Amino acid sequence: MIDGETTGNERLTAATGVLLLAPLAVIGLTLLHLRGLLSVHLFVGMLLIPPVLLKMASTGYRFVRYYIHDPSYRRKGPPAAIMRSIAPIVVISTVVVLASGVALLVIGPSSRHTLLPIHKVSFIVWVLFTALHVLGHLPDLPRALSSKREIETVHNGHANGAAEWRGSLADRSGWMIALSGALVGGVVLAIIFVPEFGPWLHDQHRLLTGGR
Repeated sequence: MIDGETTGNERLTAATGVLLLAPLAVIGLTLLHLRGLLSVHLFVGMLLIPPVLLKMASTGYRFVRYYIHDPSYRRKGPPAAIMRSIAPIVVISTVVVLASGVALLVIGPSSRHTLLPIHKVSFIVWVLFTALHVLGHLPDLPRALSSKREIETVHNGHANGAAEWRGSLADRSGWMIALSGALVGGVVLAIIFVPEFGPWLHDQHRLLTGGR
């Protein structure tokens, strides 16, 4: 039998992870020519915050429900041991890289010498361990996002198969709304912070023109 809550949580986590791949790739590309793509780096960096927080919330929810011995999450079981071992590093580095990035943006170029090294080091750690995290979960993505399991519930011989199928569709609507909300929230947040880009862009222009 499909457990609607654990399935919905799994799909929300997987879908959020997929959503994050494109903006993270853009962030990586901006690093190849940061001087010319600084505004893109800043905008996409701010856009990432709500989806990343949603991903952390969905994985954290599973963690809490499992360790308080919720029956459905205990039946599902914990993630693989290696995934559990790197999870704290992923979470801590994520928080540090996002928080230091926001602090750099708000405080301005005067924080370059104190906060920028923290941002750079935490980003490197975050990229390395997040890459391991993504590779570890990549084989499960097609199954997590597939609708095959809902279809099977109608034909699995259970008297409540149709009810389970309807419940799964409701779960899908819920995580799609959450995902859309995070994406829209990210765009709104990035737009709100656009005025804060000015000092950094001006400082970048000053460096490029030799202080003129």
